[in-house]
Amino acid sequence: MATIDPARPADPGPLGRGAGEKGLKTGALGLASSVVIGLASTAPAYSIAATLGIIVAGVGLQAPIVMVLAFIPMFLIAYGYKELNEADPDCGTTFTWGTRAFGPMSGWMGGWGIIVADVIVMANLAQIAGQYGFQLIGAYGLAEDTFWTTVAGVAWIILMTWICYVGIELSANLQKVLLTIEVVVLVALGLTALWKVYLGNAPDGSQHVAWSWFNPFEIDSIDALTKGVLAGVFIYWGWDTAVAINEETADTRRTPGRAAIISTVLLLLIYVLSSTSALAFAGAGETGGGLANPDNSGDVLSGLGDSVFGTEGVGWFMAKLLVFMVLTSSAASTQTTILPTARTALSMAAHRAIPEKFARMHSRNMVPTWSTVGMGIASVAFYVVITRVSTNVLTDSIGSIGLAIAFYYALTGFACVWYYRHVLTRSPRDLWTKGIMPGLGGALLTYFFIEASRVYADKDYGTTYWTLPFPPHWALGGVFLTGIGALLLGIVLMLVCRFTRPAFFRGETLPRSAAVREPAPKPVEPTEP
Repeated sequence: MATIDPARPADPGPLGRGAGEKGLKTGALGLASSVVIGLASTAPAYSIAATLGIIVAGVGLQAPIVMVLAFIPMFLIAYGYKELNEADPDCGTTFTWGTRAFGPMSGWMGGWGIIVADVIVMANLAQIAGQYGFQLIGAYGLAEDTFWTTVAGVAWIILMTWICYVGIELSANLQKVLLTIEVVVLVALGLTALWKVYLGNAPDGSQHVAWSWFNPFEIDSIDALTKGVLAGVFIYWGWDTAVAINEETADTRRTPGRAAIISTVLLLLIYVLSSTSALAFAGAGETGGGLANPDNSGDVLSGLGDSVFGTEGVGWFMAKLLVFMVLTSSAASTQTTILPTARTALSMAAHRAIPEKFARMHSRNMVPTWSTVGMGIASVAFYVVITRVSTNVLTDSIGSIGLAIAFYYALTGFACVWYYRHVLTRSPRDLWTKGIMPGLGGALLTYFFIEASRVYADKDYGTTYWTLPFPPHWALGGVFLTGIGALLLGIVLMLVCRFTRPAFFRGETLPRSAAVREPAPKPVEPTEP
């Protein structure tokens, strides 16, 4: 097995194109732009709107501590990304690192995990962008119409694909504007809600923040805690886009990893403020404006907007801006979801793991052409087909993303430990940041994968279920079948590529490697005076 020293440049890829040599625009992004893209990829406003009600319904007033607990595995895995990127800043991320650590089959499946999760989530993001676009202009009837929301969603995917095709700098500049609006309105919503609670101007059911909200032992059961954390993990997903654009940053080895860690910490602050203030203002009740009300669980922010900001003057404008913010959040995430998928496919093609056409670059825009456009086409096709089948199937497909996320994040954590296994005893820092932290993160996400599979397999979970056509004719939940089915499809495609692209699977284009300890310097022989 080949070895590679993280202090030296990574091995070049096929045709002499190593990290930073695939034709991407190097040095285009700094730390701030990378953090913005990492944050925007998670769609904070949309994530809160769609997930907070579900978490509150499960754990009640302890939703804030669930946000903290969900942050822990993300933070640990972010350190794994940081350490691996310092050794091999390749835009393929999990694909490249998994291949170097465990071999081509593991790496290929890691890349597939990224692609399948991004394609599935694009359908949901496009639908949300379409619905909120109509709500913003008062066309509530169109917002409830599946055909027109699908048309609007497809239009959003095409627009964001075009922006990504134009170039990484335009993408980053647009994200700065959209994310600024998003964060400012979220902070304003949180602070205004708390202000009204402590002034006594909040509606019935409001209450002051209590320390018990941050005590996980107040949660009724381990099962409720696990389900809450599973939902919470999803809303942190996306920060790894900051690492996927590593070859386009000013400092390819340091900036992406720092941006990933900063993004996860900022997300923690945003989510804790939002969940705490929303609970204090609306309460955890199951009726009226309570966050656990099933009628509000799909979108807690729209209802909060009018109550917190009011319906007249500046308050009316802020409430409308809140709706616009959820729209821009989903639209921005649509754009930033295209970026890592296109770059993962680019790296896979550059290393001959998939057809080389996906490595073609635009000579002026310096972006992958086939990979970017292909991501847009695949997303549109999946979205249109799945909505034609049933909106319930679309809902379950979104829930299944957690399996793909846990799979490729855990793989990255374990890849970090294995890649650096020879140097873990070099220093306490190496042991923690290259071994214990990413390893623990991988173990936690593996547990979540197994637990989620158990929960999702229940036919009463989600909106659909399917009965196996062969004995023992089990009835399995649609969320489980979609998630596991997508990963199994990846295995089939990988086996096809193994026969059609044997060089990669023989380790010729991307060999296995590991970090090695630097040899001790030879003592200097004393010289005669």
